[in-house]
Amino acid sequence: MEDSRSGSSTPGQSSTESGSSQPKVNVRAPSLEVQTGTTVLQNSFLIERAQLERERLARLKRPRSEENQEELTSLRHRRQNISTSRSRTDERTHTPFTSASSSKADGELRPAANLHSMPRQDGKPTFRFTEALGPKSQIMFAIISSYSTSVSWIYEFFDPCTPVIMVAQPDLSGQARIKNILPNWVMTVPFLRNGHGCQHMKFMLIFYETGRLRVAISTANLIDYDWRDIENAVWLQDIPPRPHCSPHDPKITDDFPSIMQYVLRAANVRDALTNMLTHEHPNLPLQSIGDPCSKWDRSKVKVKLIPSIAGKHEGWHRVAQSGHPRLMKTLRDFGLRTGKGKATKELSVECQGSSIGTYSTRWLNVFYYSARGESAEHCLDEPKARRTKLPWPPVQILFPSLCTVKGTVLSEPGGGTMFCKSNQWEGTIFPRELFYDSNSAGGKVLMHTKMIIATFRPRSTPFSAPSSSKESSAAASLKGKGKSNAEPITILDSETGSESENDRGSVDAVASSPKEPIGWAYVGSHNFTPSAWGTLSGSGFNPVLSNVNYELGILFPSYNEKEVERVSCFRRPPGKYVLGEDRPWIQEESPVFMRA
Repeated sequence: MEDSRSGSSTPGQSSTESGSSQPKVNVRAPSLEVQTGTTVLQNSFLIERAQLERERLARLKRPRSEENQEELTSLRHRRQNISTSRSRTDERTHTPFTSASSSKADGELRPAANLHSMPRQDGKPTFRFTEALGPKSQIMFAIISSYSTSVSWIYEFFDPCTPVIMVAQPDLSGQARIKNILPNWVMTVPFLRNGHGCQHMKFMLIFYETGRLRVAISTANLIDYDWRDIENAVWLQDIPPRPHCSPHDPKITDDFPSIMQYVLRAANVRDALTNMLTHEHPNLPLQSIGDPCSKWDRSKVKVKLIPSIAGKHEGWHRVAQSGHPRLMKTLRDFGLRTGKGKATKELSVECQGSSIGTYSTRWLNVFYYSARGESAEHCLDEPKARRTKLPWPPVQILFPSLCTVKGTVLSEPGGGTMFCKSNQWEGTIFPRELFYDSNSAGGKVLMHTKMIIATFRPRSTPFSAPSSSKESSAAASLKGKGKSNAEPITILDSETGSESENDRGSVDAVASSPKEPIGWAYVGSHNFTPSAWGTLSGSGFNPVLSNVNYELGILFPSYNEKEVERVSCFRRPPGKYVLGEDRPWIQEESPVFMRA
């Protein structure tokens, strides 16, 4: 593994995955190398990913949670081929898009453009990175966050005079700190106890000369191949400035700007911002991490933020601000509880990600409680022996099979960002029967997108028609989608559509709505793992949530099947693994990666 000593480097060197002491980076342009041809691209991708995997495995030898597998890499001393990455990006087929780059993006979710699947098979419009960022000449200030960050690559998209705060992965000590890494660039890292876990959030706050604030929540790291070789997704929301600063009610703690303030504080952005304001940039458009609550008009924001904040959270008030309990609270606010007793709606949950966790029936059932918008307090108070014997809930875990990986454009060399271990898959208690194949709706590429599609389905009764498989249920819903007029994606206002936790009539209220949601969708940095979503313990009276990672995503209701299909990055219904025949993609079993 690379050492953590500081040293000089050129902009051709990337930032650190491990967050170790950042090298000084010269501002001069890096040397350029030109490579062409698909073979060179695949070989470069393979070498790149093989080195990352060696470093990841080296880090895994330290005691840490088994689920922290995605991209645990050290990128400090690896040169980036800037010319190649930029030229490859420019070769993509361009989908015309004007709202993000020239005017406004009003809460739009799109796949990121990909070199290997353009135009997309599903015809969906895409965002290129330059479109997500906007014209660099108009950017006054930016806060960017990523797990893997290539400073040399991302630096090219900003004017050298633009102040930037970059949230990155801490070093092995896990201590929060800030450091100047470039002129006008400050890196900040949050606290991770004993260095365990990941700063996995992927977001950008872009402040323009016009006063407009753009919020971008992504599944992609700030590194070239995440925006070129593997599929990701981006949500963009432009927020106009208020004519006059409006005081924010301190009692409101879970609206969009309040949660963003909570995230920025946890990510150690406040210290980095203070440093910039004190030294070279006293007139930044953001003077405090609390400014989004009072200076920008978030009335058109229709989604809710779902963060996970690394650490231990105790008591329902704190627990409900992070991880899957935050998911539960948000679903209640949207009126999306499944209800209890005779009014219960059954919920099917499809979880797409790029890293597999270590699952238990207890954790999956507690997560499923939250996915239904129901509190897991009763589950916490059940005897442990009973909880360990619970059946698996109706959750589908989507992960690419070996066959699917071999059938993609980059084949096995392109599988370096997909993580599942042999000892996980072969574990005596592992939900192999819940696995479904992950296939992009855009083409033959692998997906780094983290997404959950949850849909209500008719409640099974002794008199209802039998349904032996999830595939048949999903297929039935697809057949009926053409019988009604499809409506554009409309997201319920997250402020006016709220609901009290004590409102027992929430299910009836939703049912009476002229536009009754048929489910919900999540998109963000959370893989479907306990490290990302948290592990709930304690009692129903005093719960304790343990989060290993920092994560961030968005959640919004779905109102019809066409809308679900438009949002979904994967082909639905997904095909279920045939046990004994299908096997997930496992890097350590691939001859390609064994040779590397």
